Amino acid sequence: MKYFFFHLMSWPHLPADFDQVHDSAWIWLSNSHYDPVKGQELYREYINTLAYADELGFDGVCVNEHHQNAYGLMPSPNVIAGALTQRTKNAKIAVIGNALPLYNPPLRVAEEFAMLDVMSGGRLIAGLVIGGGPEYFSYQIEPTTAREKFREALELILKAWTTPGPFTWNSKHYFFQYVNPWPTPLQKPHPPIWIPGVGSAETIEFVAQRRFAYMGVPYFHIDVFRRVFAQFREACAKAGYEAHPEQMGWGVPIYVAETDKQAREEFEPAMWYFIKNLLKGIGLTPPGYTSPKSAAAILKNQQYFLYQQKTWADIENGVFAIVGSPETVRQKLAHYQKELGVGVVLTGCQTGTLPHHLARKSMELLAREVLPKVR
Repeated sequence: MKYFFFHLMSWPHLPADFDQVHDSAWIWLSNSHYDPVKGQELYREYINTLAYADELGFDGVCVNEHHQNAYGLMPSPNVIAGALTQRTKNAKIAVIGNALPLYNPPLRVAEEFAMLDVMSGGRLIAGLVIGGGPEYFSYQIEPTTAREKFREALELILKAWTTPGPFTWNSKHYFFQYVNPWPTPLQKPHPPIWIPGVGSAETIEFVAQRRFAYMGVPYFHIDVFRRVFAQFREACAKAGYEAHPEQMGWGVPIYVAETDKQAREEFEPAMWYFIKNLLKGIGLTPPGYTSPKSAAAILKNQQYFLYQQKTWADIENGVFAIVGSPETVRQKLAHYQKELGVGVVLTGCQTGTLPHHLARKSMELLAREVLPKVR
């Protein structure tokens, strides 16, 4: 089992009446709510927390890309990853991911990921994504060609990493007379590829066929993960092989305190801030962004999304988060990672308004009293 510390770098300073006054934390929420002075301190604390995960022995740290929102302050996760190459020694650095259709040219991703892999001594995990629906509003990107562009860009990046240049690339959406990136990755033939997903049949089939790793995006009911990982294993079988546990990652917020009662008291306010404020607007999707088949699956799963939950019992019963004493968390983590058959857990240990000192305390308890017993 591998355990990665996943960080969104959310904005924790929205006004108390935000959920009554605003309909979204994405796209059109005015950036007047952002304070660069507080932002400087946040980036410092968040990067320190990610580096601390390496000191505690987490197998990796994760950063990801979002634009024009309070949900995640990483429009360029590669910048954060670059800092982490110098602040960490052993942990893998998973950038999950770069939204390829947003990059023109996508060769920029090949170059920057190669830099990160070399700078980290071969510790990069390359997350490559289509990007969430809101990103297409933010960057005014044509959504109907997103999947085509993603697959073309992915093939271009892989060839750029594995074929000596210069060579010419000519596909429907991209043309390059000279493909010849300097540097190239340290890991051969290339860094591991992770592709996050929310249950799209096309994504599951594509990842299985290419033998990449599928990372289940958090904030869904445990039943959704049961179904998605079963579909992924079936897709791998159809592709002629048995899925390896480390091809499947489960994202779930985790909080550990001395007792169950204390854990809930410390974590619950931060969780409701995240649900009521930061998740508002995350489901915005432009017409043509998904196929009819995937759109039907998304609609089916909506009732199982974290934003729809109204009580703490809903959160606990749906395993939207694992919260409790070291023993409670150990039991639940051991049970569900075995049931799901995953080999990677992405542990979201800092959520919403959770203070840094509590996040660190939880990380310490998780690393020292839980993970050694469930690896």
